[in-house]
Amino acid sequence: MDLYEHQARELFADHGIPVPEAEVVEVAKDAKAAAERLGGRVVVKAQVKTGGRGKAGGVKLAADPAAAELTARQILGMDIKGHTVRKVMLAQPVDIEAEFYVSFVLDRAAGTFLAIASVEGGMEIEEVAATRPEAVARIHIDPAEGVTEAKAAEIAAAAKLPPETASVIAQLWQVLIREDALLVEVNPLVRTKDRRILALDGKITLDDNARFRQERWGGDESDPGADPLEAAAAAKGLNYVKLDGEVGIIGNGAGLVMSTLDVVAGCGARPANFLDIGGGASAQVMADGLSVILSDPAVKSVFVNVFGGITACDAVADGIVQALESVQLTKPLVVRLDGNSAARGRAILEDRAHPLVQQATTMDGAARQAAVLANAE
Repeated sequence: MDLYEHQARELFADHGIPVPEAEVVEVAKDAKAAAERLGGRVVVKAQVKTGGRGKAGGVKLAADPAAAELTARQILGMDIKGHTVRKVMLAQPVDIEAEFYVSFVLDRAAGTFLAIASVEGGMEIEEVAATRPEAVARIHIDPAEGVTEAKAAEIAAAAKLPPETASVIAQLWQVLIREDALLVEVNPLVRTKDRRILALDGKITLDDNARFRQERWGGDESDPGADPLEAAAAAKGLNYVKLDGEVGIIGNGAGLVMSTLDVVAGCGARPANFLDIGGGASAQVMADGLSVILSDPAVKSVFVNVFGGITACDAVADGIVQALESVQLTKPLVVRLDGNSAARGRAILEDRAHPLVQQATTMDGAARQAAVLANAE
């Protein structure tokens, strides 16, 4: 469950991490009074659960309360990467001397948490890591030990951050473990010209498995700020995660789907989603899955990758054929069936002979076909 920036800011403040004074409004006329309380000159920031707000015009400086109301009116209702802005946060501006990056994230491959820090904050950390990897420090954290004062100082030193940032790093770790988070990020963490350390922007992802302990944030499924495709999938009971790519993915089993994402990426295309239908490859599940994936305008092709076990491939093929009766297929669909009753499943699809449906016998071959079709669009 991703939090809004203002919710992340609230958690930071709860754990002693210094943040600028701020208020959240949902109506533009309320922005004027909020700006007056904050000192007049404010930064108006769209509250949506996605990146790229600044580039989209969702973060602007307002010189006075009247300008704050006008700016809020301009930002409220904006569409930023499919997210409608329904509230804005007004924050006191600060005079920045330097910007840094600090985060803790769950490293699933290593089975532990990873501290990532850089003296170059305020920009895409992925870009920094790719172009100047020496500017990004990565330090694994022993969960049993946690982040002590000494460990926080080690992280700060490794990233060449000022020593005074160590206390914030230690407090950020407390946010992670006490709030059941999978990711906590501050970008930028700044040093002001009057030598204060402040968290100007924050991102927090909470563990859905601990949702019962985080009721203060409500349920994400009903959150109007949630990704619309993920919300539509959740309403249909689908295990779907939106990604920034062009090849839609449907598979049975989380491990197979993860492997499929990697293979598609290796073929020169980007996966558009994670969708695990498990053992329920019924016509309705297929129809629901295809409906959600085809609703994504970024999708150029769809790859259905199924290894038949308890659910036989002929049942999956029947589900696909029936789903095609209720869903208008507008993009090419590549299907790979293997395992239990794979030959019969392939025959069922061949008999249906839909012009946009192609088959492949291997995962690599199907991934290449899906990538070629996506890149040809």
